[in-house]
Amino acid sequence: MTEEEVSASAPRPRLIIVTGVSGSGRASTMRVLEDLDFYCVDNLPVALAPDMLRLICERDSALRGVALGVDARERLFFPEWPKVFSELAVQGFRPEILFLDASDAVLARRYSETRRPHPLGQAGATVAESIRRERLALAEMRERASRVIDTTALSVHELREIVTAAVIAADYRADLVVTLVSFGFKYGTPVGLDLMFDVRFLPNPFFVDELRPRDGHDLKVREFVMSQAKAQRFLNEIEALLEFLLPLYKQEGKRHLAIGLGCTGGRHRSPVLVGELAQRLRAAGYAVQARDHDLARVQG
Repeated sequence: MTEEEVSASAPRPRLIIVTGVSGSGRASTMRVLEDLDFYCVDNLPVALAPDMLRLICERDSALRGVALGVDARERLFFPEWPKVFSELAVQGFRPEILFLDASDAVLARRYSETRRPHPLGQAGATVAESIRRERLALAEMRERASRVIDTTALSVHELREIVTAAVIAADYRADLVVTLVSFGFKYGTPVGLDLMFDVRFLPNPFFVDELRPRDGHDLKVREFVMSQAKAQRFLNEIEALLEFLLPLYKQEGKRHLAIGLGCTGGRHRSPVLVGELAQRLRAAGYAVQARDHDLARVQG
């Protein structure tokens, strides 16, 4: 066996490619990964990635992982990514793509607050037009992503928790990580959901004076929602559907599945059902994360 073959057959560190629309939190995500002992390189010309990774592995065989930050300004990467990924596969790497996204309105507001020009802005173009142009450039990478994180309603601390949980879950080599997200339709749907279910057919605790100020983590709200025969049947039907779908997603190599359950305000019914469904899926042996997208909003 040649020296090159021995090197290629050695265990490889994890490789995470962090990308997404500008203003969605890529830099913050890279800082989280750096704190998790990843070797982080931002805005490296990705055509150089195979050579750089080979050199890094030769110098530190115990490295936990490498994170490469890529944005749409890396124009040479996007037409060439199939070739680059093939070269990385020959070296024994399995790139994971972490895609950061947010709603257009929030992205525009963030640029307005910072007064920075959009990196893909052209003369005379509005921020909204620049965002649309960037989404088109990134569409294929988003489709290929191992994980899409919607940062629309996330604080920096919440983003840190989600990225950390995603990295740790993958370290346990779970075949498939399921993220359950409660949300409110009145605020729009979260970015990056693979499946979405509307639970507004259930009686709303908002119209019960005693329950209105409480939320879906309160025992009385949970009892109110779960006392409905329709809620029990809904969970049974969704559980049966996922028992069919999840093994098929795993078979196709999908590493992450995001499922949204939405009610009107995302405060009562959907958090209850997300919690109940998470318990059932964990009992079935799946790695599950649960998150409330709109629970902290001031309800009006």
